[in-house]
Amino acid sequence: MSKPTTKPISAKSAAPSPRSRVKRVPDRGHYDRDTVHAVLDAGYVCHVAFCKDNQAIVIPTAYWREGDYLYIHGSTKSRMAMILAQGTPACVAVTLLDGLVLARSAFHHSMNYRSVVAFGHFEQLSDDHKMAALEAFTERLAPGRWAEIRGPNRQEFKATMVLRMPLNEASAKIRRGPPKDDAEDMAIPAWAGVLPFKTGFATPEPDPQLAAGTPLPGYLRALANR
Repeated sequence: MSKPTTKPISAKSAAPSPRSRVKRVPDRGHYDRDTVHAVLDAGYVCHVAFCKDNQAIVIPTAYWREGDYLYIHGSTKSRMAMILAQGTPACVAVTLLDGLVLARSAFHHSMNYRSVVAFGHFEQLSDDHKMAALEAFTERLAPGRWAEIRGPNRQEFKATMVLRMPLNEASAKIRRGPPKDDAEDMAIPAWAGVLPFKTGFATPEPDPQLAAGTPLPGYLRALANR
């Protein structure tokens, strides 16, 4: 596995690069490591954008973060994995919806959200590091799961590619709070405010073929009640 040639995110508030600077409503931009990591750690699915033969492509996929890297995985025969492993420039986006912002005018309707956009190049992990990364991914989904399940066999391990991208060129954009109506619209007799949007896990649904009496693991109970 090659070492990154770029520096990690700094704790400063300045954008790490011109293309990662938030230009539309710049006061919503955040560039510090803690904020970027917090948004990423709250999500499970990212969208990876890249170009192939002058065609823009966006693929949704699961991801996880370790340190200053964002990881993804897939089949060694998948188009996305093969293209990204070649060092093709990529852009990754993660968005978390927190609420609908309902204003007194149509123009000022909005959403409360947390998002991260990162630019960079993915690198393929070597076999020496791949198993540890797959364990980290499983533990990201359900802490404690790896110890209970069968790990990848030789064929599955060979058929899986793990890639990572440094987060040194990433920015977060966050909107919070009530609508921002114009002064002349404040007398309009329409309800205004925020309709919060919540996501979370529900009651686990056992496999119909699960052996009778198999207890629900504590880590799944904790996730369902979070």
